[in-house]
Amino acid sequence: MRKWQVERRERTRRLIELGGLVAKSGIVDLMRDDRATILGALLWCADKLKSDQSERARVLWAAKGRLAFDMDQGADRRGDG
Repeated sequence: MRKWQVERRERTRRLIELGGLVAKSGIVDLMRDDRATILGALLWCADKLKSDQSERARVLWAAKGRLAFDMDQGADRRGDG
């Protein structure tokens, strides 16, 4: 397989995984699949990361994400999810 094909597959896989995180967050349903609103929310997050509140946001968001992953793994072990 050519290098560009490998890179394209890796990029595609990454984009699919990131899309899965967006869906897993529930934001798609909460915003009724309004892509402009979803993009606006993501841009707001990016602005926050460019601000003087960047580190605080990262810490809070990482903790919330880890908790969600942990809860999801717990549900998988119990057979709930």
